[in-house]
Amino acid sequence: MAALAPDPLILAGEGWADYGLVDSGHGRKLERYGPYRFVRPEPQALWSPRLSDWAAHGEFVPGSDEDGGGRWRFDKPVPSEGWELGWGDVRFTAQCTPFRHLGFFPDMAPVWSWMGEQLAARGTGEAATLNLFGYTGVGTLALSDHGPVTHVDASKKSVAQARANAALSVMDQRPIRWIVDDAAKFAAREVRRGKRYDGIILDPPKFGRGPEGEVWRLEEHLPGLVADCRRLLDADSRFLFLTVYAVRMSSLAIAGLLAEVFGDMAGTVEHGDLAVREEGEGGRLLPTAIFARWRR
Repeated sequence: MAALAPDPLILAGEGWADYGLVDSGHGRKLERYGPYRFVRPEPQALWSPRLSDWAAHGEFVPGSDEDGGGRWRFDKPVPSEGWELGWGDVRFTAQCTPFRHLGFFPDMAPVWSWMGEQLAARGTGEAATLNLFGYTGVGTLALSDHGPVTHVDASKKSVAQARANAALSVMDQRPIRWIVDDAAKFAAREVRRGKRYDGIILDPPKFGRGPEGEVWRLEEHLPGLVADCRRLLDADSRFLFLTVYAVRMSSLAIAGLLAEVFGDMAGTVEHGDLAVREEGEGGRLLPTAIFARWRR
């Protein structure tokens, strides 16, 4: 029976050559993405900035709507078609999107590393993994170091960008299935097909729509999706990693869901915060999301 670890963890990411959290405070954060710097809203940065100079190429100015909206304002030229960045061997295009982010989620870097460690421990080099809500594929390409990956996203544009990132990384010949589909429907079909995976990562939105207008609401649909994911894992599987953003929910809540669903499996359910550490001496940890994970 999977044991629920009572104490929360902090899974903290550090900056790397092409990304860093420069400073944060007063509800905003200053980040570097390669040669460019950007300011974005960050409600959890309740403290004061450490730096007085926040000179940046652009800033995302949020709209008055709590659920989103806003626009980019640029003070210096930024390539509208995007620019190339890297994380390890993975290359990808960063770009200022209408959704305030830049085409990937840098706080996921420690998750990509952790998943690689779990799969490497299996020792076969042929681990099959599933990336639900896979977006532009940086995590998928990281997982492909360890075996075949199935990448699923409802956005045709995101999957096209993921495939472009695979070509940019010279990984387009790896055994990756690129699927444009509703994540919940796809997982249910995989269960009916009798499929199994060594690891699953899911990064669901608070609200979304599938390619045929399917409606996704996190609190309503997450339990069923997690239950199907459990059916796609077996006694030889290594992990399930769930991240949740922008919801009024505790990591203990989603860990409780995993503990129930994985009650018949050996292993451990852990939970906590994803965070990014500011660069420089005394850099603070900025929380970005909550997570829960089952591991063998």
